[in-house]
Amino acid sequence: MLRLLAPLALLPASAFAAGNLPTLGGIPVDFILFATTLLGVALFHHATLYVALAGLVTISLYKVLFTGFKAGAGVAGLVSHIGHEWVIIANLFCLLTGFALLARHFEKSHVPVILPKYLPDDWKGGFVMLIMVFVLSSFLDNIAAALIGGAMAHQLFKGKVHVGFLAAIVAASNAGGSGSVVGDTTTTMMWIDGISPLIVIDAYVAATVALLIIAYFGARQQHAYSPIIKNTHAHIRVDWGRIFIVATMLVMAMGTNITVNVKFPELADHFPFIGVAVWAAIILTIPVRRHDWELLPETIKGSVFLLSLVLCASLMPVEELPPASWQSAFTLGFVSAVFDNIPLTALALRQGGFDWGFLAYAVGFGGSMLWFGSSAGVALSNMYPEAKSAANWLKHGWHVPLAYVVGFFVMLAVLGWHPDSGHKKVAAPLAAEASSTSTAPAQ
Repeated sequence: MLRLLAPLALLPASAFAAGNLPTLGGIPVDFILFATTLLGVALFHHATLYVALAGLVTISLYKVLFTGFKAGAGVAGLVSHIGHEWVIIANLFCLLTGFALLARHFEKSHVPVILPKYLPDDWKGGFVMLIMVFVLSSFLDNIAAALIGGAMAHQLFKGKVHVGFLAAIVAASNAGGSGSVVGDTTTTMMWIDGISPLIVIDAYVAATVALLIIAYFGARQQHAYSPIIKNTHAHIRVDWGRIFIVATMLVMAMGTNITVNVKFPELADHFPFIGVAVWAAIILTIPVRRHDWELLPETIKGSVFLLSLVLCASLMPVEELPPASWQSAFTLGFVSAVFDNIPLTALALRQGGFDWGFLAYAVGFGGSMLWFGSSAGVALSNMYPEAKSAANWLKHGWHVPLAYVVGFFVMLAVLGWHPDSGHKKVAAPLAAEASSTSTAPAQ
């Protein structure tokens, strides 16, 4: 990466104050560094944290030395930029770590073990199980929903799970999270950024169509490969204390966000209210059940990785991107199958002008097309190593890209494309004002 910076070393940062960013092949160097970081994440799965941190340091150093930031030049500009982004980063960090504990409580509530006894005995058992994963992902993190689905499949099919069905589990979890602001990190980012949950929920039009396609073909594949074998688990009881903890965390998170955005919108950008509410719920429920604190070290590591990519995306000159359109949203679905959808969402939010229901579906479900295209796919592949083959995933999970395309265009036909032109309407005039101030002649 640093080799890309060498030709720019002789150019002063002030040379780019008017927006003439240095390019290679017509592409701003910022985006080349960002794409290189994402490519490194995709290729080096065992060193993703270090790749993301290296990318963040390189991009930050490049902007400090050569182009500056919207908030100013040099180190002062970087500090100002971080000061502007810290609330989003803090909220996401608290939610990512808190929801990891939430998912473990739901898993230990015994609900995932009891659910299979309500499934049909033929191929429709797998079909209904995928619908369950979809529903679970609407209020749990999609990673947790995929792992619960993987655990249920291991039990129902005695460990003999078809790769096509594994792809369907990942796709069902991503589809379920795509229309819920608590079901996927990308939709949570939209929620934190001020986008209404009622707009994001539009994604379920496409996600439901996609679910029916992948559930039908995935269940048929699994039934032909290894039919369902059920146990009644009549002796297992639901742990309602853990269900209470899950409900408390979700209610406090959603209630706080709604209250702040409705009654105190001017404070939303100055303090991480949602994240603090989630951790307040965790602390208040300590007497109810013990939280699995041992999850936190690995969860924190994963959160730092994701937030490093979010910060990288926040440094990009989004004004240089093509205008937001349904075509670009559709394309982002395929891009998210290769690159992490978190930074792609961060870029789209900074750019503004998307129909957020379409974007939520595209970046959420699109990552299902390859096993490493989403965190849910990576997590499930750790449980089933045979899924760690892009060729096998595409061969047996062919119904996932089909479902993505069909779902997207059904949604386009039913709802139409309605871009949110007002999003970022405050940031745009401020940026223009700052630009005019910096270029105005001295009085």
